[in-house]
Amino acid sequence: MTTTLERARPSRTHWLITMYAGGGEFCDGYILSIIGVALPLITGTFRLDAAGAGLIGSASLIGMFFGGLVFGRVTDRVGRQKVYLFDIAAFIILSVLQLFADAPWQLVVLRLLMGVAIGADFAIAGTIASEFAPQKSRGPLLVVMVTMWSVGAAVAYIVGWAMLSAGPDAWRWMLASSAIPAALILFLRMGTPESPRWLLSRGRVDEARAVVEQMLGPGADLSDIEADTGAVGRYSDMFRKPYLRRTVFVCVFWACQLLPIYAISTYEPTILHSFGLATGDAAYLGAVVIQIFYVLGSLSGALFVNRGRRKLLLWSFAISALPLLGLAALDTPSAIIVVALFVVFGIASFASQCLQAIYPSELFPTGIRATANGFATGISRIGAALGTFGAPILLGYSTRLAMLVGAVIVAVGWLVSYWLAPETSGKTLSESSR
Repeated sequence: MTTTLERARPSRTHWLITMYAGGGEFCDGYILSIIGVALPLITGTFRLDAAGAGLIGSASLIGMFFGGLVFGRVTDRVGRQKVYLFDIAAFIILSVLQLFADAPWQLVVLRLLMGVAIGADFAIAGTIASEFAPQKSRGPLLVVMVTMWSVGAAVAYIVGWAMLSAGPDAWRWMLASSAIPAALILFLRMGTPESPRWLLSRGRVDEARAVVEQMLGPGADLSDIEADTGAVGRYSDMFRKPYLRRTVFVCVFWACQLLPIYAISTYEPTILHSFGLATGDAAYLGAVVIQIFYVLGSLSGALFVNRGRRKLLLWSFAISALPLLGLAALDTPSAIIVVALFVVFGIASFASQCLQAIYPSELFPTGIRATANGFATGISRIGAALGTFGAPILLGYSTRLAMLVGAVIVAVGWLVSYWLAPETSGKTLSESSR
């Protein structure tokens, strides 16, 4: 019996494509977290107020809105591979330019443009990984891809903590250091084949067959992916039946997940300090420890993702709201309780992070899959940008209030998911996107 792409066992090629796609997630986690370490130094250098610091911290998220919105559509029109390489190349250049910034507005502009490049990568990375992944392995493979965000965040805190002793201008090297992982990712991505699903959608059957045969062997059967290459391909189709409900669901649940996560990740040392947990360098070290638990939480999604996408999302929202409520309710919690609550929040919320890549890829057909991924990326980053911009203002007023606001946002995510979240586990891409 001839093997098909949906029924194949995950091979070395599947894993490599997944890991290379996860490089964009790594960069996202690295960028957002390294600014959390660098921002206090930047604030001191330029004497910024809370609003100025928040603008620099959220600039890349605002850029991701435009990058996802524009380049998701571009990816569906010109192909996955071209955007896949271009955005990371732009990211390397912009990372290095941060080294020479001598005014706050320059940092805002550079991080805005970096966000555009990362937003473009988000639109394509989940799309290309899901289009190559077999049906039974799609969930676990994308769990690994999304976990790279948490790995990037943890590495950023370690790198930033190690650079703190370099003096008040250490922030320049911290921000520029993101060029190093980006260059490695660009090198590894070279040679990644074009998605056979996209090639089929453009009538390039021979090229699609060649890609699949390279992965699965001669005489590969394309029947199970041909069903996923309909003519749907206009931007406006996302806002018509049957896709409007899916578009609303993906955008809202993604935004509600990211807003508290990005706010906490960006200002974690400040938050820990406000709870009296640590001061100075020790606060950054505490953030590293918590980020490690976030990685474990993200990986735990592999245990549950094939048991039900909807169930995983609902339980994740429900459990992650509880520690935020606890942090808001407790007046003077001990260090152990603070760390324990952040660990519970991280494990619970990160366990369902994989669904940010899985749901947009499974709910939309090839003609608008990257467009939908890009649109959801953009809208979700509005929420993340609001959280990152507003967090220092809220934290300046009351840390407990900031935790309460985070819990309310998580609760909204649960309600919307309960109302709109479909179950797509156990289905091929063509079945789940109908």
